[in-house]
Amino acid sequence: MTKHQPILKRDPAETKGSINLRVEGQTRRLIDDAAAVLGKTRTEFMVESARRQAIDVLLDQQMFVLDPARYDAFVAALDHPPAPGPKLKALLRRVPVWQK
Repeated sequence: MTKHQPILKRDPAETKGSINLRVEGQTRRLIDDAAAVLGKTRTEFMVESARRQAIDVLLDQQMFVLDPARYDAFVAALDHPPAPGPKLKALLRRVPVWQK
């Protein structure tokens, strides 16, 4: 008797879906021209461009690289923050809009 392996379900993130966009004709032509220069379809060009931009945005929020001197200065600033100034003190005294 052999064991049956469970059926693997696809992760919803792996399934293909569609994104519908409305763009002005001039923008569409610009995208089409750029895609043609690269030998890509409009979809390939847009997906690759959007994916690259999304990765850049997320990496900008998660990782940054500093040379050793700047890293040391950054850590020192975190370890020894400046004293709160008058504007910060005033801001912290304000009642938030959602509590009014």
